[in-house]
Amino acid sequence: MKFTFAILALAGTLVYGALGAGTVAAQGKTQWDGVYTEAQAKRGEALYNQYCASCHGQDLAGGEMAPGLTGGEFTANWNDLSLGDLYERIRISMPQSAPGSLTRQQNSDILSYILRKMNMPVGQTELSTSTDELKGIKFLAAKPAGN
Repeated sequence: MKFTFAILALAGTLVYGALGAGTVAAQGKTQWDGVYTEAQAKRGEALYNQYCASCHGQDLAGGEMAPGLTGGEFTANWNDLSLGDLYERIRISMPQSAPGSLTRQQNSDILSYILRKMNMPVGQTELSTSTDELKGIKFLAAKPAGN
């Protein structure tokens, strides 16, 4: 009887542990995990000033014809979507005067600059230029607990 109870307790612990690990893995990476480098954001700043600031403003607050790229409305609109979604929106529709004219690297650098202006943590690895990889990074308006 004691042996059966011990086996059941062990099995329950293993199942519980496996489910918990699956939950952590499913949550994946977010922009709060430092997904770009400072050098990349610096390149993005120059590109932003050249291609984006005339519409979105020097401070990324938006203008008459373009939305802000920081702040509560922006983060609410992109909350729970992926950086891949945001990247594709930038890549396909920007700059307004010549949509789709920037390289994938330029778009990634600009997105890195936007993340830096939102005070997202800097990391050790550059933000990818692969939409598929960026789809694995969730955009969260609020910093997750424990991060």
